[in-house]
Amino acid sequence: MAVSTLLARVGIVLLLISSALAHPTVTIRNNPVTLQVARRINATSVRDLLKIDQARAKAIKNRPKVQSHNTTAAAVFGVPATNQAVGVGSPPTQFDLLVDTGSSNTWVGAGTVFQASSTTQFTANLVEVTYGSGFVLGQEVNDQVTLAPGLVIQGQSLGVAILDQGFDGVDGIIGIGPTDLTCGTLVPAVTSCIPTVTDNAFTQGLIDAQEVGISFEPTTSLSDTNGEITFGGTDPSKFTGDITFVPITSTSPANEFVGIDQTITYGAAGTPILPMTSGITDTGTTLLLIASDALTAYETATGAVPDDATGLLRLTPAQFADLESLFFTIGGTTFEFTPNAQAWPRALNTAIGGTDDFVYLIVNDIGSLSGEGLDFIDGMTFLERFYTVFDSAGSRFGIATTPFTDATTN
Repeated sequence: MAVSTLLARVGIVLLLISSALAHPTVTIRNNPVTLQVARRINATSVRDLLKIDQARAKAIKNRPKVQSHNTTAAAVFGVPATNQAVGVGSPPTQFDLLVDTGSSNTWVGAGTVFQASSTTQFTANLVEVTYGSGFVLGQEVNDQVTLAPGLVIQGQSLGVAILDQGFDGVDGIIGIGPTDLTCGTLVPAVTSCIPTVTDNAFTQGLIDAQEVGISFEPTTSLSDTNGEITFGGTDPSKFTGDITFVPITSTSPANEFVGIDQTITYGAAGTPILPMTSGITDTGTTLLLIASDALTAYETATGAVPDDATGLLRLTPAQFADLESLFFTIGGTTFEFTPNAQAWPRALNTAIGGTDDFVYLIVNDIGSLSGEGLDFIDGMTFLERFYTVFDSAGSRFGIATTPFTDATTN
């Protein structure tokens, strides 16, 4: 049987909030449609942030086109469930789903039991997806998916979990990454790909563009409804200035995901950290991961040292006072990543096994040297300082500053 190895589960997850079912917080501007998203830091694995992120990075880099479903993986996952949900069927059953730009299959039933309704159509296929720290084997159905009033997708292909591991406390995933990541996940139709929710919303005329805009604010809480996802375009109220769009990189394996090319320098002197190279942007990774040789350059420039208790790099408060910004150049535009942005939220030091004596940094090691085609992952702690856009039809990525790019939240 065929299966795609897509990712390792991580310490931060995103829960889509469907106000069509629970709360009057969806904003509809004709087209596009904007929904709130809850950011959850996984309290059961928060002390293993680096280990889990590196496992995800390894799974992403080594993702085969097709592999046996007998491959096993240790499940490391646990997120508190909420009563906010995506609706499936008519009348809809509510499911709490993780929002993931690093995968593209949508499936349900890990927690809440799927109930067939008048809109459910069973197929002869199974859906198999192996994640870096878990898996799902499910029955494929086509069904109605309600994300918001005005965003009710008909005939969406879904997996209904028969067996799953690593998803305690949530009901499944809504994947909004590139469609090609679904190829090979249907059994026996191993060569088939599955249209994503974004694909189908566009095809059915529910949105005018195959774009997804993502906005988050920095937070010092383990759980916070501090984000939004906009299907079909962007929300100008969430970013400042212009959006810089760049094509998805042509370098493999980063080009299979939301991959881009960028450089990283440190400080006013422009100390090189990572020359122009390819990597990915990913809501499913917590930290900002860079190649091992780049991390060595970062440690030298900042004076940061590894901390045994947390696995992260650390600075003393006096050293942190001298920390300078990182500068990311993407598509000819330079984006400043401030010292404050490089710090793990100090209010959460004890949650990761640290103390108030140090400042812990969110920049760390991807686990391999540069030159392998995926030399960085701009994870959630990076993305929450910027507004980002994935345009699947145009095969491009957009990034812009926000009112929180220079925030001193940490």
